[in-house]
Amino acid sequence: MDNPAEVLAVAPGIAPRKRGVTFPPPAVETLGWGLLIAQIITVAVVYFAASTAPAIPAALAHFESGAPGEPALNSFTVWLTITVGMAAGLFVAWLWLRREGRVGAAWTLRPPLIGWPLTLLWAAAGTGMIFAIFIGVGGLAGELGLGVPDASLVLDLVTESPTMFALWIVGVAWLAAGAGEELLYRGFLMDRLARVSGLRGKPWLVIFIQAALFGLPHAYQGWGGVLVTGTVGLFLGWLRWRMNGNLWACILAHAAVDTIVMSAAYGETMGWFG
Repeated sequence: MDNPAEVLAVAPGIAPRKRGVTFPPPAVETLGWGLLIAQIITVAVVYFAASTAPAIPAALAHFESGAPGEPALNSFTVWLTITVGMAAGLFVAWLWLRREGRVGAAWTLRPPLIGWPLTLLWAAAGTGMIFAIFIGVGGLAGELGLGVPDASLVLDLVTESPTMFALWIVGVAWLAAGAGEELLYRGFLMDRLARVSGLRGKPWLVIFIQAALFGLPHAYQGWGGVLVTGTVGLFLGWLRWRMNGNLWACILAHAAVDTIVMSAAYGETMGWFG
């Protein structure tokens, strides 16, 4: 069995960890690999099924018209696919966590032990770090011939109208991505991985695996997108560990990055930058 003193070790300058509200969780709390896989699959299936549902009417109308190519989805429909899918996935994740009484431990949204001012500083630093990853790792991906991630298709939807811009900022940047992805990947997934045999007491292995699983859904952006997003996931996983499991710094940094990117795209469309 892992040494609890090592599992609950405190990083310099960080408040002491508390049993049940920390990452990694105490080594005595185990989870079988079969149950882990079942949980991940059910969350993924419900997530993708729910995200597909809002697009079905547009797809049916497209096929009935006999038009070639894929159906064109408007900004609101895509917004619905993202927000509804995330809400459904989080609901299933919540059911699994509730079954074990670990909602509060995995989704640690209590006031940070280090206080809000320091948490906000970490979030600001995290925001800058993510942009540095976009530039550095994105450039490396281009040099390696993996392709540079292109978010223009999504940003075109974000800037479709002032109303849609507001909906994307609130519904996607802050809720589905900022809060939702952090609860799902840095919260639910890291809690699950940290409790299975072979990974307990090995936070860096847990962080690496969740980062890989975070990056793979971005394969539609090419391998460059997988690499950049996976690296962001690696950093956010480390940030959660550095914050003793508290998710607020991760959520704020993630939401801030998406808000800045969307706002910059909208400002450019509106001619705010000359």
